[in-house]
Formats: sequence, C-alpha cells, structure tokens
Amino acid sequence: MADRFNALVQRDLEESFPFFEYSYATALFFYRSATGYRLITQRLKYHSDIAAGRYFSSMLGREMASSALFSDVDAIIPVPLHWSRRWSRGYNQAEIIGETLSGFLDAPLRSDILIRPRRTRTQTKMSIAQKASNVCGAFRVREGADLQGLLHVLIVDDVFTTGATVHACYLALREKPPSSTRISVATLACIGR
Repeated sequence: MADRFNALVQRDLEESFPFFEYSYATALFFYRSATGYRLITQRLKYHSDIAAGRYFSSMLGREMASSALFSDVDAIIPVPLHWSRRWSRGYNQAEIIGETLSGFLDAPLRSDILIRPRRTRTQTKMSIAQKASNVCGAFRVREGADLQGLLHVLIVDDVFTTGATVHACYLALREKPPSSTRISVATLACIGR
C-alpha cells in the first residue's frame, strides 16, 4: 500500500516539492472483492455500524502503536466529507476511525484542517482514471488552519482502492507550508489489484 501511495506522490516531486520523505501507509485488512472483509467497511460506511468501525479501528490502532513508523505522528487528519453527504449520513466514517487511532497514537484528531468544498460522485463503480478526475481539486486546507509544528501527519480513510482520494488530500496539504511535513496514510482496508 505504501509503495502504491508513494508511486502517486512520486510524479509530483521533481516539479513541486524540493524535499520529500517516504510516506508510510498501513491498512488493517488486505482484500479482494470476493472476501467477507469488504463487509466491515461497508457496515461502517453505509449501515451506521459505528461500534464495528471502532472495534476494527482499535485493532489497527494497537498495531500502529506498536510500530516505530507511526510513533511520531503529530496529527490525524480524516478525509473530509462534503457537508451535504455528512448531513445525510450523520457522521464521517474517516473521523470514527481517526478518533479511535488518536487514542492509540496519542495524536490529536484534526478535522479542522482539510475541507471538501466540492461534492464528488461516489467512486464505487469508477475506473482508476475516473476516480482520479473525480477527486482532483476536491479538497483544500481550511482558511486559517495552522500546520506549523506538524512534522508527521496521518491521513485516515476507510478504504484504499486506487489511492486517488488520499492522494488528492496529500496534494491539498502540500500546498501549504511546511513542505518538510511527512504525510502518511492509514485505512481499515486496502483493496488488492
């Protein structure tokens, strides 16, 4: 998953970012569509099974807390939902995961940094190119958000499929200083290719 995420980031480096540290990425489950693991994220995202989301996020949090790779995370940034989708769903599944990880990593949940000013279409049936186009420019850093002192931030989402969503969040965060901030990713699931 980290290699797939870094491959997306790599194409932006030479032109835009003079400094880069390898971004770490982790997921609790690796699955293909035929496995039952897909039901875990579906239960959280579409069926309001917040208890299951917290349970599996705790499993991920314990693993991450025991890894030196994530011992220096300064902030946990959930992938934001557009206000209309959050209103209709009643919660943001990435925030549920992020809240749980926050306790294990002793890092604050920062839902105040990224916003999603443009509503995007659901990506469940899109091609790789369509997913990238759908989320291109969909995120930005909230006006007045303070990123100073953040040396390692963790973007949190429910599922990593092509990486288009977390990459779009990465690009939004990279538009604001400091450029030396390492940005890593955590999800409950990583879908195999």
